[in-house]
Amino acid sequence: MRKEDPPQKLRHDSHTAACAMYSWRASGYELQLAPYEFIRRMAINHLALRPGQCVLDLGCGTGMSFPLLREAVGPSGRVVAVDQSPEMLALARLRCERAGWDNVALQCAAAEEALLPRKADAALLHFTHDILQSPQAVDHLLRHLRPGARIVATGLKWTAPALAPWNALVGFYMAQSVTHYDGLRSPWLPLSQRGAQLEVDALVMGTIFVAHGTWPGRRPAQPLEERLQPQWPQPGN
Repeated sequence: MRKEDPPQKLRHDSHTAACAMYSWRASGYELQLAPYEFIRRMAINHLALRPGQCVLDLGCGTGMSFPLLREAVGPSGRVVAVDQSPEMLALARLRCERAGWDNVALQCAAAEEALLPRKADAALLHFTHDILQSPQAVDHLLRHLRPGARIVATGLKWTAPALAPWNALVGFYMAQSVTHYDGLRSPWLPLSQRGAQLEVDALVMGTIFVAHGTWPGRRPAQPLEERLQPQWPQPGN
């Protein structure tokens, strides 16, 4: 019987595959994401950032969200941006240098291991499926958010089975940006299962989601599945 690979090796293999994928995507990445700019703006609006706040941008790519995030937190605020692809982060750094931004902190690291501020005010995960599906990454993120922090996650998702051509498009685009398809029916669930209080908007025939809400600061006593069970009246009540 073949022994299963330990989780650490699987994570390493996933990160290696993702870095290789984004190494060749980096030069054309911004052109590919240009049609989704309205999603980015919607996501950052949902963060409801205020001047002076600290926002995390996990899986920041080439820094396309930086202008909107900086505008929202102002010169006294801070953007902490993380990406594991050296090629993508090099373009993000070039963007910051050209603009003269001094309140964007860049870090080349996996989301599971990034050095994050102790209690950030908000977190953006824009089209970061692999990060959302990593329990270690989600746990690490939530440990570094203050109670009441805003969270917004966006990305592609499977739509209704009857809309097969749309699902084929989702599969095509996901093949160029993720290392696995796990959780693609409801990609935001790892956040909800840990207690994040989210509303989810479905766009473009149900193929794109924008999950937005807050982190209460602690995980629920009951698993999400139990909390969603209907509460039937007890005999005699």
